[in-house]
Amino acid sequence: MTDTPTREINPTREINSVLVANRGEIACRVFTTARAMGMRTVAVFSDPDAAAPHVRMADEAVRLPGATSAETYLRGDLVIAAAHAAGADAIHPGYGFLSENAEFAQAVIDAGLTWIGPPASAISAMGSKVNAKKLMADAGVPVLGDLDPAAVTADDLPLLIKASAGGGGRGMRIVRTLDELSDAVAAAAREAESAFGDPTVFCEPYVERGHHIEVQVMADTHGEVWAVGERECSIQRRHQKVVEEAPAPLVERIGGDLRAQLFAAARSAVSAIGYTGAGTVEFLADETGRFFFLETNTRLQVEHPVTELTTGADLVEWQLRVAMGERLAPEAPAATGHSIEVRLYAEDPAADWQPQSGTVHGIAVDSDTAFGLLARPGIRVDSGIESGSEISTFYDPMLAKVISWAPDRRRAAAMLARALADATIHGPVTNRDMLVNTLRNPQFLAGDTDTGFIDAIGLDVLSTPLATDDDVRVAVSAAALADAEQARRDAQVQRGLPSGWRNLASAHRVRRYLDTRTDTEIEVRYRYGRDGVELPDLPECTVVAATADRVAVDVAGVRRTLRVSRYADLVVVDGPGASVALRRVPRFVDPSAIARPGSLLAPMPGSVIRIAVAEGERVTAGQPLLWLEAMKMEHTISAPADGVVATLSVQAGQQLSVGDVLAVITADDAENTDTTNDSATAQ
Repeated sequence: MTDTPTREINPTREINSVLVANRGEIACRVFTTARAMGMRTVAVFSDPDAAAPHVRMADEAVRLPGATSAETYLRGDLVIAAAHAAGADAIHPGYGFLSENAEFAQAVIDAGLTWIGPPASAISAMGSKVNAKKLMADAGVPVLGDLDPAAVTADDLPLLIKASAGGGGRGMRIVRTLDELSDAVAAAAREAESAFGDPTVFCEPYVERGHHIEVQVMADTHGEVWAVGERECSIQRRHQKVVEEAPAPLVERIGGDLRAQLFAAARSAVSAIGYTGAGTVEFLADETGRFFFLETNTRLQVEHPVTELTTGADLVEWQLRVAMGERLAPEAPAATGHSIEVRLYAEDPAADWQPQSGTVHGIAVDSDTAFGLLARPGIRVDSGIESGSEISTFYDPMLAKVISWAPDRRRAAAMLARALADATIHGPVTNRDMLVNTLRNPQFLAGDTDTGFIDAIGLDVLSTPLATDDDVRVAVSAAALADAEQARRDAQVQRGLPSGWRNLASAHRVRRYLDTRTDTEIEVRYRYGRDGVELPDLPECTVVAATADRVAVDVAGVRRTLRVSRYADLVVVDGPGASVALRRVPRFVDPSAIARPGSLLAPMPGSVIRIAVAEGERVTAGQPLLWLEAMKMEHTISAPADGVVATLSVQAGQQLSVGDVLAVITADDAENTDTTNDSATAQ
């Protein structure tokens, strides 16, 4: 047992200008509080982020030349130089990137700047999850045992491979059979190296249906340590949190004794390393309330808003105040009500969570505040994305965090589901429908939310589109009528005539659209007559009014208004509680756009990091062919069928767009060459 480390006490010092060594939503979040405290703000930005909202929000911004994280946001020397160039006297790391890099923290201090985070010694102590577990065990905090990947046996399965230096689900793999172990360790190490610059991984026992519980801590330089409520973050995909809430349903169900034990363990954990500032101690608990230490995040967490909304404490403000040497009050703020946060991602859950990229044409969520506290039940939105923003392949594809607060959990869930369902989100496919379905699921509402939630309900169920088949049929008709009105408005002659007007009755006009979620082509027939618009395929639907951007219809006596938006060939129809994205089907197809039979196409934008086959090689269905890195996650591209690699069109390091040809697989039977496998399998 080692002696408790002494905290590094900062003398009282003012912070007049703060640089945020990060991007996107967290940079905007810190800027909001810093400006409210009277501080100047400085942003840094990579080339893809030159027009990002966080750059415009700051008082000043410094370019970090390059596109990748390694060239820009992971270059501590460039960040410190930017702070000096802009006259900043403090650096806030946000989360991710360099936020848990002890060498960077010390370099900031050595450069004469104020580091808004814990001491470098505390970061170093917790920077290796292997070392952290030993420290926690010595401090009396219950831990799960570590396993050396080289010494794993069948009796140790299932197990979880984890990156020693990182978080956010990167560098994590579940292993259930020994023959998976070698490839899983190698893949986890590659992912960890890419995301954190450290390929070290380790193994621990995998708890199948655990609860991910974390305690928010705040410690000052004078010895006071707060445990500021707990959060439950059990609903995850690829070990990355999707839904977070405070207080934790498991803790609420078991009672106050469990909360007291968690708080005591969290305070012991941070006291053991001389911690200061904001941090999170994460635990894995089972249904009985037995819990084990997972890790300490020596930074602010993505999900910190649920703690802020339930306690009324601005955690970023306290980070800044602690960094200036202020004392915490003797008692931590008490929690009231319930808060739920969801992470809105540009990804397709129905396609195995494939990340998406491209232009966010329109985004708007009805909310009561951005980045701030709530005085009454409402919605908060934290986002570094706006209409016109570009989702690049270089960074995490999160669009926004949407957070609710209400006196009770069911109301918080209902408010959040409504805000998401009615939101305007035009552009890349998102997980919006999956989030709404989760919030309305009976098992979720009952508080039964362990780490197996998504598998238990079924991703196919949770990914069901909010728009029903009937909604889609009405939406397609609305799109056709709005397009007709737009064409009429753009007409060069006789613009005053009704769209499709004829002296004599004529055949129905026809427009065709592709439902982007199902790749189903839908045909719409309509005709303008003396008594209005006729929709022969929707006899129960009466058109009340139609303009180029809004169509009002009565469906079986129920009136609704649909909003229609256009972006090139993309048409988005927003109705109450559901949205339908369509693409116009061209009347004539460009032959050059047709893929060669057997073409294997890139299912997502990304970079080729490894190729396992060569031209002329025979492959079997499901065999890994190559690996892509997209949004810092590794994705396996497998052969869709047995055959021969006739053409290999890519090489390691190559950047890809969606639909780029990866390879051409011909059938074993030379005569059977017309089978088209036009989509890759990503695992």
